[in-house]
Amino acid sequence: MESQKQRPLGVTLIAILTAIGGLIFLASGLFLLIIGIGIILLALGIAYLVMAYGLWIGRGWAWTITLILSAIGIVVAIVSIATGNAGAIISIIIHVVVIYYLYRPNVKAFFGK
Repeated sequence: MESQKQRPLGVTLIAILTAIGGLIFLASGLFLLIIGIGIILLALGIAYLVMAYGLWIGRGWAWTITLILSAIGIVVAIVSIATGNAGAIISIIIHVVVIYYLYRPNVKAFFGK
């Protein structure tokens, strides 16, 4: 029987925050579904909850998707800064920290990378 992998604290935090984001997307999607535009937010909410589950249990696909979404988040934040939203710098910092953290040896090992 395979021994249980110890989940790093940072992965736990990222998974919880991802799940919270997913719940917010779901709630927003349900609210906006009334006027017909909530389906995309519902889909995002479900995707975020699936990703949070994958992070929680250490699936390699969740590690990869988190890296991709963080890279996309950096690009979106750069565009946002270019359009005058200086607050997006915080988003860039958060995404860079997540990417850096996911490449730590113990975190990669947790995800089997």
